[in-house]
Amino acid sequence: MKIFDHLDQISEPLKNAVITIGNFDGVHIGHQALFHEVTEKAEAIGGTSCAMTFEPHPLRVLKQNNHPPLITLYEQKLELIERSGIEVLICVPFTQAFAGLAAGEFIEDVLVRKIGMKAIVVGEDYSFGKKREGNIDFLNSYAPRCDFEVIVANWIKASKHFPDRISSTKIRELVIAGNMEQAQKMLGRFYQIRGQVVSGRNRGGKLLGFPTANINLHDELCPKTGIYAVTVEHHDRKYSGVANIGYSPTFDDHEFTIEVHILDFEDDIYGEKIRVNFHKRIREEIKFDNISELSEQIKKDVKAAREILAL
Repeated sequence: MKIFDHLDQISEPLKNAVITIGNFDGVHIGHQALFHEVTEKAEAIGGTSCAMTFEPHPLRVLKQNNHPPLITLYEQKLELIERSGIEVLICVPFTQAFAGLAAGEFIEDVLVRKIGMKAIVVGEDYSFGKKREGNIDFLNSYAPRCDFEVIVANWIKASKHFPDRISSTKIRELVIAGNMEQAQKMLGRFYQIRGQVVSGRNRGGKLLGFPTANINLHDELCPKTGIYAVTVEHHDRKYSGVANIGYSPTFDDHEFTIEVHILDFEDDIYGEKIRVNFHKRIREEIKFDNISELSEQIKKDVKAAREILAL
């Protein structure tokens, strides 16, 4: 996948560009359906499949501190979009100036002249341009004179038993509630956080007999506090594990941590990057009377995780 980090990097229009545009936070199965429509249409007209996204997330510019946490950080979003088969990704630096671009200018100057758009694939509620003045009707009004096709994709539902349409907002709600199974259905994969292993409080292995890899979150969405069955990716290998998200109430130090005990794993990975996939929430955080009780409970959590992960 070719990536343009700025519109100025596009020196000439792409061949019969078929494009979809969005934040694509989460790259959930609704987004994946859009990408599929784009690649199919591009193949049909001998064109180039494209996606346009924005960095930072527009709400971080427009609402500054009042913005939601990210389901996928930029690095992961790129990986997932590439996996979908899109040939060209255009990542536009989102600024107040770009937000002020009129919808008509965006169509004519950016999409048609700069990118060479011949078709655009959008969802039913797509809007764009200054004050969100552009919508599907607006696109259709420009299509004949600018020689492009507007394709409106249908909403995607997670399952017939779950009537809500798939959205990044709904996925955030599910992750915050600890409902990782339903989030997985909407994402088309397990919810993942990733980060560098940092020094913890040096008590997992010594005090409890269960060494942990500790990671810090930055801008991404954090699941509800509790104990989870997880898989951990490290150096292209995958391991099973148990993650604790919360404040370790037994120790009364009120410090928020994400600690992952990787099963059947003894390597020193401090300073290295890992990816943690959340399969199922096992239980709430509980305050125990002593370390021995906590250690016994962790043994039960490990057993539960092995069963959940079918080991």
